[in-house]
Amino acid sequence: MSTIAKTMSKPRLSVKAQTLAAILAVIGAVAVPQLFHAMGAVSGLGTSLGETFLPMHLPIILVGLIAGPYAGAISGLLGPLASHLMTGMPGSVMLPIMMIELCAYGALAGLLGNVKMPNISKVLLAQIGGRAVRAAAVLIAVYAFGNENIKVASIWNSVIIGVPGLVLQWSLLPLLMYRIENLKKNEQ
Repeated sequence: MSTIAKTMSKPRLSVKAQTLAAILAVIGAVAVPQLFHAMGAVSGLGTSLGETFLPMHLPIILVGLIAGPYAGAISGLLGPLASHLMTGMPGSVMLPIMMIELCAYGALAGLLGNVKMPNISKVLLAQIGGRAVRAAAVLIAVYAFGNENIKVASIWNSVIIGVPGLVLQWSLLPLLMYRIENLKKNEQ
């Protein structure tokens, strides 16, 4: 049986459970970055901790892995928007880019959620795909729409600045998935 057929045969969460997971992920996408921004304010680093540790990505990738591509994509779109409306972050210039990027992270993580491979591989593939989509969105904004507020150099800069966040995702998300998978096994 092919990997795709095996993936499709695994049980899916109900629409209600996926909706609840997406709502919790959006709440997490607003709350978790605020914790990092508060730590940045206390330490005198300002919002740079958010740019470095990518806290908004954590709940979005996690919900994709747990609840699937629809919940991941929707929470990826709505998380940055809700955060912007409630806190002003991300700023208006980067909001569309972040919405597209996090939508890709959530959808890709969701598509990989039931694929039989190590969770670290799923996270890494979602990260690569999400960053590629972000790069494409920046290039389209700059060259197709003539957006002068975004610089092409931000593609590479965001990767370099975000390395600690990528490492945090590599360590934290597989551990959370391991714990969730063990809870599911114990319930059965």
